[in-house]
Amino acid sequence: MERAINRLKNFRAVATRYDKRAYIFLGTVTLATLIIWLRT
Repeated sequence: MERAINRLKNFRAVATRYDKRAYIFLGTVTLATLIIWLRT
């Protein structure tokens, strides 16, 4: 679990919470998770 959170923090938009609206942030996290999943 800690490795997954650490990998998500490598994405700038997720680490800094670039978007203030929750639904856009959730979409960004989902996209980042999908990219991480496809790379492995």
